[in-house]
Formats: sequence, C-alpha cells, structure tokens
Amino acid sequence: MVLAVMQPTYIPWAGYFNLIAKADVFVFLDDVQFARSTWQARNRVLASGKEHMLTVPTKRVSLQQKIKDVEIQDSEKWRHKHLSSLTQNYAKSPFGKQVLDVMQVISDESIDKLADLNIRIIRDFSQQLGLAATQFHRASMLGIEGNRSERLIRMARHFGCDTYRSPCGAQDYLEEDGLFRDSKVQLVYQQYEPKVYDQGIRAPFISHLSIVDVVGNLGWAGARVYLEM
Repeated sequence: MVLAVMQPTYIPWAGYFNLIAKADVFVFLDDVQFARSTWQARNRVLASGKEHMLTVPTKRVSLQQKIKDVEIQDSEKWRHKHLSSLTQNYAKSPFGKQVLDVMQVISDESIDKLADLNIRIIRDFSQQLGLAATQFHRASMLGIEGNRSERLIRMARHFGCDTYRSPCGAQDYLEEDGLFRDSKVQLVYQQYEPKVYDQGIRAPFISHLSIVDVVGNLGWAGARVYLEM
C-alpha cells in the first residue's frame, strides 16, 4: 500500500495526478499554513501560444491561517473570467469540450473555500482520468499530529501503508529528518518528467502547464496514458 500527501492546489499539473495514480491512499494536506502567490491558488494554462496565469483571489488572511480556512474573494468576478479564458483558449482544442465541461464547477459560488474548490476539481479530474481506485482523505479530518516526516509516517501507519511516495521537492527535508530510515515505512521519490505533446501551436512546447492543457489536447484516455509515461 502506497501513501502520497500533497497540499490541494488549483488545477494542478500532470505530475500531481501522476502521484495520485501511483498511490493507494492520497491525503490532501489542507491543515498547514496558507501561502500567497503559490500553486495553492493559481496555475498556468496556454493562451495565444504563451503561458497565462489563472489566479483565484482570496480574502485577506492572517499569516497563521490554514489552507482549509481560506475563503474565496468573489467580489472580483474571477469565476466568469477564468471560464471565459479557458473557453477562448481551449474551445477549439481537440478535446476542449471535455475539459471545459469539468471546469464548469468553478461557477458554483456555493463552493466558497479555496481548499474545497481545489479538492473538488482534483477529484473530478481524477474520476475522469480513471483514478477512482485511489482513496482520498483530508488531513484536517484525520486528527494525526506530528512535525514533518513524523506526521507522514504516522499517516502511513494509520492507513496500513508500507510505502510513502514523495515528490522530489521534499527530498531535502525528508533526508535531513532521517526518520524514515528508522521506520518500517519505505520512502520512495516520484520519478516523473513531462513529455512533449502537441499543443496546437507553432511556438516551442511549454512544459508543466495545468492538467487542463493536457486533457484539452489529449483527451481523458490520452491524458491517462501521459500520466504513466
């Protein structure tokens, strides 16, 4: 059994879904400190052959506010702007309708917390990508405490997982902690490098865009294969 843990981010890139695909249990780390100007509230799509940032505006928060408590700022009418941008740039893509249908969820103003929106989008995309076998949980609902590596190990034990799969970006602090070496939980690192695919533009390929771009150009079946490459 494999555990993976990540903060819920806005329309994540393909590597995020590769991590889900490789996990039996996936925990959304929604009870850590919110940080502005991070992937928690924004991501990149393609617009006129160039990368374009879509950002979800959030209400002013304290430095200690957790991701799960961050409220969306709807006074800026961002929902219409994001859908308009996505429609303008992906409606003519080979599988644009598929991705635009799923992204209609952002028009639901009853989803007023950033984490709730991100998790809903991620789970909807996972369902369409055929990743329904992965169990999803929110860290804030588990009641599992601990610092950094210690908490990850406790989560793995809680779910009966013998392996923790980590994104490479966390390698430095995990190695510094060194706690996995003395545990019965095996630590492995994600090995995923996005490949070139046809983005329908003459400009050079733009890597690490949102999953929206992958699905819009490859479709659900093609995107699922892309996640496993």
